[in-house]
Amino acid sequence: MLHRILALIIKEFLAILRDAKSRMVLIGPPLIQLVVFGYAASFDLNHVPFAVYDQDRSVAAQDLVAHFTGSPAFTEVASLKSDHEIKSLINSRQVEMVLVIDPRFSRDLLTGKAAPVQVIVDGRNSNTALLILGYANAVITAYSQSWAATHGLPSPPAQLDPRALFNPNLDSHWFIIPGIVALLTQVVTLLVVGLSVAREREAGTFDQILVTPMRPLDILLGKSIPGLIIGVVEGSVIILATVFWFKVPLYGGLLQLYLGLLLFVFSVTGIGLMISSLAATQQQALLGAFLFMVPSIILSGFATPISNMPVIVQDLTWINPMRYALVIIRRSFLEHPSFTSLLPQYLPMAALALVSLAAAGWLFRKRAV
Repeated sequence: MLHRILALIIKEFLAILRDAKSRMVLIGPPLIQLVVFGYAASFDLNHVPFAVYDQDRSVAAQDLVAHFTGSPAFTEVASLKSDHEIKSLINSRQVEMVLVIDPRFSRDLLTGKAAPVQVIVDGRNSNTALLILGYANAVITAYSQSWAATHGLPSPPAQLDPRALFNPNLDSHWFIIPGIVALLTQVVTLLVVGLSVAREREAGTFDQILVTPMRPLDILLGKSIPGLIIGVVEGSVIILATVFWFKVPLYGGLLQLYLGLLLFVFSVTGIGLMISSLAATQQQALLGAFLFMVPSIILSGFATPISNMPVIVQDLTWINPMRYALVIIRRSFLEHPSFTSLLPQYLPMAALALVSLAAAGWLFRKRAV
């Protein structure tokens, strides 16, 4: 029996690697998505275009503007002469923020009063607006402390001393890129496994496999093992790129990481076999794979925290293997978790793997009859 399964595994690898479309699925999309997400996807803001409406025209006001222009988060693109220009600049998206300095700014500073400074942001993208306000608040706070120290004024009685654990520079790439390991591993595994049976049906060779001495279980194993191997290899390549190309530190143990990766690939393989068993053509298999992938990514916590979702939607995430894989992979990169601490992620994903593989076997036997 084992030599028959091995023969089918070799046949499956040859079918994948000989076909130009299958090779493209393995090489093209993962590389493109890794580059796009690795360099383009970020929660940080850099070079935010802003305009200055300085009504004070004092040295203190110029010093405040210099604090903004000296920050990597901001780039000054315009200096306004009247408040009528503010709305048109924001409406046309030429700037995302306008810094308005009150005519009494320097006088209030010198007399020890609260010096009014207004920050107007484009609120059409609320997340970006909140980030800009946070950056602007940090710059103004730094300026206030610098002014107090220069002029011998007492510092505020309470000062914020921020410290971030696990990600000291708060670099959002350390959060996003480890998540890409799970995302691209799912994409490749799902497409490879999802196309396996559908490709045989479309080529008319599936009936020939059924008349061989192989049992449906043997055929299922021969179809799933190549996808498992390819998924783990693909995940390993992306892990290496994450560590050595994007310089994201891997603090956790490789054993914890790879146990989670294996369970995740098993789960996705079961789902891919279910899709492949139901599809009659490769086009149907592709549509089925993407129909699963989009909700899976949205409901995984890849970009949006699960805790921010409605309760009903949060309940749906429990049946999404990518939810657990992301926690394991991100914790393995930024922490040093033990196997015990990751059990709440390992056990549900193992259960999902068993259920999906069992369901795929049942569907396969039913469709093979």
